[in-house]
Formats: sequence, structure tokens, C-alpha cells
Amino acid sequence: MNFAAYGDRTTMNMIAAIGESTLRLLEISGRFGVFLVTCIYNMLKPPYKVMPVVRQIRFIGAHSLFVILFTGLFTGMVLSLQGYYTLAKFGSVGFLGAAVSLSLIRELGPVLAALMVIGRAGSAICAEVGIMRNSEQIDALECMAIDPYKYLIVPKLVAGLIAMPLLTCIFDVVGIFGGFMVGVELFDVSAGAYFQGMYSSVVWQDIEMGLVKSLVFGLLLVWICAAKGFYLHLERGGGFGAEGVSRTTTGAVVLASVSVLVWDYLISAIML
Repeated sequence: MNFAAYGDRTTMNMIAAIGESTLRLLEISGRFGVFLVTCIYNMLKPPYKVMPVVRQIRFIGAHSLFVILFTGLFTGMVLSLQGYYTLAKFGSVGFLGAAVSLSLIRELGPVLAALMVIGRAGSAICAEVGIMRNSEQIDALECMAIDPYKYLIVPKLVAGLIAMPLLTCIFDVVGIFGGFMVGVELFDVSAGAYFQGMYSSVVWQDIEMGLVKSLVFGLLLVWICAAKGFYLHLERGGGFGAEGVSRTTTGAVVLASVSVLVWDYLISAIML
């Protein structure tokens, strides 16, 4: 057996696989970039219709309210619980309000709210657009001279940019209240110390960071989930059928969640 020739073939196959993966990654990145630019162009181009945006705000925002309230409450409670035992070791329980509020406003509020909305609304957006592509409804819109970007994607994108900051603010407020319940009612921390620590430590830059993150996350979740569904027919392995829609939706949720975590770090590194 010619081991040298076998080794050369293995090396060439490995190089070919790396090249193929790189080209596919560049193709997908370019496709997603064109999708985003096209959506932004159509978002700025008249006519502007309000009711489709209102319906999407109701779907993305109002229908996600329960999970945001529930998650925010228990996130604030567990932050207060863990923070109390940590601060008590240093005799600094008076800073509990500052620790809970800063953690929520700068970091956990935008990230966890975005992850919850991705799981509830982002998956539904991808599945909806993917099924429309699968059943050729998007092709039918194009045949009727209706721009699918303007008709389908732009209202979702605008709604995501509006709803995510509002949901993040609600998450933060409920989380701070949950921390107050545990810290003040359970561990008998002074209510005045809790709110005074929060008042003296939270500045506008902290709120600004949370709002910027929520805007970026709102853009990311609609962009990625809608684009995955829109390009369902170009997915590797075939995106048609129920299995293709489910596989694409799962990939969209994973990609959007990872993107939120990556951009969370990048924004924090830029704005700190």
C-alpha cells in the first residue's frame, strides 16, 4: 500500500473540505448581508403602513409579556439571593440594590429578554416565513408584483426594534422588584439602603448600554430568524417539507442565540 499517496489524498481532501466550508460561509454571510440591506432599504422607502407593524408588535411584544415577567421576576430573586450571601461575607449587604440593578440593567436584562423572545417569537417568525417559502406563497407574492421584503419582513423588523427595548425595560423593573422581595422581605435588608444603593450606583451610561444592547438584539433576532426562513430552499440538505422547516427553525434559534451572546460581549467591550 502506498502510504505516501494515501497521505497526499487525505491532505488534499482536508484542504478541499476546508475550502468548501469557507466558500459556503462566505456565500451565507453575503446572502444574509444582502437580505439585511434590502430590508433596511424597504423600511426607509415609502409608503409606510402602521397597522402591520402594530400587529407584529402585539405578536413579538405583548404575547411575550408573560414569559418576560416570569423570567425577570425569578432572575431578580436569584440575583438577590446569591448577592446577599456573597455581600454578607464582606459586610456589604447595603450594596445589594446596586448589585442587582447593575447586573440586570447592563447585562442580564437585555440578554435574557432577547433569549426568551428568540425562543418564543423568533422561532415562530422563522417557521412562518419558512412555511410560506415552502408552500410557494412568497413566489406568489412576487408574481403579483408585491415586494415580499416590504410586505413580510419590514413590519417584523420594525416591531423587533420597538418591542425589544420595551420588553427589556419591563424585565429590568420586574427583576429589581424580585430582588427587593428577597432582599428586603426575606433577608431583612433595609429598603432605604436597597434603593439608595441603586440610586447612587446606576448612571445614564448603564441604562444606555442596556438600551443599545436591546436594539441590537431586536435587530439580530428578526434578521436571522426571518432570513433563515426566507432562504429555506437554499439550505444544505434541502429545506422542503416539515423536516426541513423544523431543522431550519432549530438552526435559526441556535444561530440567533449565539449571535446575541457574541454581540453582548462586543458591545460591552466597546461601551465600557
